[in-house]
Amino acid sequence: MLIRKAEIEDAGGIAKVHVDSWRTTYKGIVPDDFLESLSYENRELIWKKGINENNVYIAENKNGQVIGFSTGGIERTGKYEAYTGELYAIYILKEYQGKGIGRLLVKSVVDDIKNKNLNSMLIWAIEENPACRFYEALGGKKIDTEEIEIGGKNLSEVAYGWDDIADCH
Repeated sequence: MLIRKAEIEDAGGIAKVHVDSWRTTYKGIVPDDFLESLSYENRELIWKKGINENNVYIAENKNGQVIGFSTGGIERTGKYEAYTGELYAIYILKEYQGKGIGRLLVKSVVDDIKNKNLNSMLIWAIEENPACRFYEALGGKKIDTEEIEIGGKNLSEVAYGWDDIADCH
């Protein structure tokens, strides 16, 4: 298993993980027609831009296939003075979950956030997302909830926070 910083050439693999992960993670949570409308091509364009703007980390299997990714940086809303960093996204293909890859991808973002002289972090997750248990296992505490709309369905999104990212393990 290799964790490394993503390059533009990885955008297609990241897009595939992003779409496939949404389809498996959010099946029965987000409307099916929304999940079916997700496109590798559209996500690849988004990730080409994202790789240029943020540090994105990927996990590769032994064949060099992207099987997971994470990205983060400065907290985006400015509404949470106590949380200066943010884990923007972390996704891993379903068949690779539960193998410690998520912890390695989170560590990459945490190290990056520390390098920006930030020492706290939050992440937003759909409340019904099974990964919420992962964030709690890493020491994240629920700090806020918001209502969001995806594909015409109202959902609750939860913010998990770490007052000190040294406690994110």
